[in-house]
Amino acid sequence: MSTQDLNQTIEQDAIHLLLASASPRRLALLEQINVIAQQLIVPSPEGEDEPRNPNETVIQYVKRTTDDKLTRALAYLNSLEHCAILTADTTVAMGDNILGKPTDRQDAIRMLSLLSGKTHDVYTAVNLYFKGQTTRALSHSQVTFDSMVIEQIEQYVDTNEPFGKAGAYAIQGMAAQHIQRLEGTYSGVMGLPLHETAQLLRNAGLIQ
Repeated sequence: MSTQDLNQTIEQDAIHLLLASASPRRLALLEQINVIAQQLIVPSPEGEDEPRNPNETVIQYVKRTTDDKLTRALAYLNSLEHCAILTADTTVAMGDNILGKPTDRQDAIRMLSLLSGKTHDVYTAVNLYFKGQTTRALSHSQVTFDSMVIEQIEQYVDTNEPFGKAGAYAIQGMAAQHIQRLEGTYSGVMGLPLHETAQLLRNAGLIQ
């Protein structure tokens, strides 16, 4: 949606929150808690994942990429900086090794083989920009997969569900049958931790 279209929509419908994300899952999660947002598709840098800076920790990485999304959204909106803007980014990590979105079938098989029978970390950072101020939250969850044989991994990859997903899986999809344990927040692993997000919106006076 263009900034001109957004201007018209905001004037007509008094939209208070813009979700700067192309993810339909994040929009659905907001709707789950009765938060109405206008989805804003901001052009992204080339490639599926932003490169990691030297000596950058996993937490520093996910916080920075979320900040970068907000910076791009503000630059794209230009004259609409007075709006409330929500950005989020999710990073899957095995130790210090970040598992981004798989580039192809073999990459997805590689990632899922690494996750098989082990516990990994999922971090989702959330930023809320409102009235010139940015507030931030971070969700940390641990997900344990059961041991999967290669045939199970290949069968899952052939569904195409892993593509476009950090860590090559979707917890809300067919991968759920292989998830043995979750410590943390389900919505955070999906891509938008609802408890932390609601706190940001509530503290800003955008929801009750």
